[in-house]
This record gives sequence, C-alpha cells and structure tokens, in this order.
Amino acid sequence: MKKIITIIQLIVTLVLLNSCKSLILEKSPVKESEEVFTEESNSIKNSKMELRFSCGEEGLTKYLDDGWIIVEEFSEEKICTWKSFPASDDCDMEKDKGCRITKPDKIGEEKIYIIEKK
Repeated sequence: MKKIITIIQLIVTLVLLNSCKSLILEKSPVKESEEVFTEESNSIKNSKMELRFSCGEEGLTKYLDDGWIIVEEFSEEKICTWKSFPASDDCDMEKDKGCRITKPDKIGEEKIYIIEKK
C-alpha cells in the first residue's frame, strides 16, 4: 500500500513539473534594433498623459513648452491640509491617539489635465 501511494505521489509530481515548463514564455530576440526604436518613437508621438496639480501647485507650462496639447481639463475639490485637536480638555494627543479629532483645515482644488503629444 505504501508503494502505491509513493508511486502516485511521484507521478503527480512529475506531471506538475512537466506542466510548468509550458507556462514559461520565451521571447525571441529582436534581430534588428532599428525596429524597436521606431515602435517606441511612434508610441511616444501619439501618447496621452494625465497630470494632477493640487492646492495651487503648477507645473503645466513645462509640458506646454515641450509641445504637449491640452485635450481635456477639469477640477475637483480636494482637502489640502488637515487639523487635529483634542476631543476633551484632559486628552493628551501624544499618548492617546484615540482622543484626537482630525478635520479638514484648508480645502482647495485639484486640477486634472489630460494632455497629448502629436
């Protein structure tokens, strides 16, 4: 009986090991490096990017100077800073984190730009 169980375990192990070999995908090497560069440059030319600027920060001009075009622009309300204060007079916020109340301090806008380079 032990021999049969050992043989069954051996067969199952061999089947599993042989099936794992088929899962490995081999990539064929690229023969000409020029093909890779043309594909990458085409994907960069027609690429889109999403930029987010929160609470008054700016940085869109460097993209516009590089030739990017704004496709879509919208904004959302966002909390810029948070303020913590003790829940009661005898609360020590450093020792007892459970008595700390946190609420939004400053609320600003997050501007979202979808830009495209042609």
